[in-house]
Amino acid sequence: MKVLVVGATGAVGSAVAQALAGRGHEVFRAGRTRGDHRVDITSDASVEALYAELGPLDAIVSTAGGLFFGPLARMRPADFDVGLQDKLLGQVRLALLGQHVLREGGSITLTTGVAADDPVRGGANAAAVNAAVEGFVKGAAIELARGQRINAVSPTLLTESLAAYGALFPGVETVPAARVALAYVRSVEGPLTGRVFRVWQ
Repeated sequence: MKVLVVGATGAVGSAVAQALAGRGHEVFRAGRTRGDHRVDITSDASVEALYAELGPLDAIVSTAGGLFFGPLARMRPADFDVGLQDKLLGQVRLALLGQHVLREGGSITLTTGVAADDPVRGGANAAAVNAAVEGFVKGAAIELARGQRINAVSPTLLTESLAAYGALFPGVETVPAARVALAYVRSVEGPLTGRVFRVWQ
């Protein structure tokens, strides 16, 4: 399969790209500032240019998207908009534009997160955005044509990210990125659609 992984230089993305390449897929790694290809998922023009460059794809995987973390009492609408424009609309943009370059039977896999179900202090933006991504996946799954599929993966705190984000997730059991990557393989290679694959333990 010809697979695009957006966010391929991050902890999850690099593990996903490695897992898919190890299974014989032709993987194209894209990121905002690093990777084989550059893409800004907040820009229609940037995403369209990437798709035009790569041509027809069998799978599109997104592990990209920024969020805002901070106390609700000090949060401003502009802060909340960070996650809406980046992780939510950015991934929706990849899917909406990507369906037209996706081959028959191809798949789209987006990334959500444990905060959609288990919110943390300072994580109202993450909870809302992750839940919205899951809602989009479920809604889009019943409309995609030509046998195309769409799923999401919801990882908990990565073992590799414990030092950076552990304080936000007290007592949460972490999972290594390599284990999370298996859920993306399942989404890309399996038959299911409209699912959220949760990797929480």
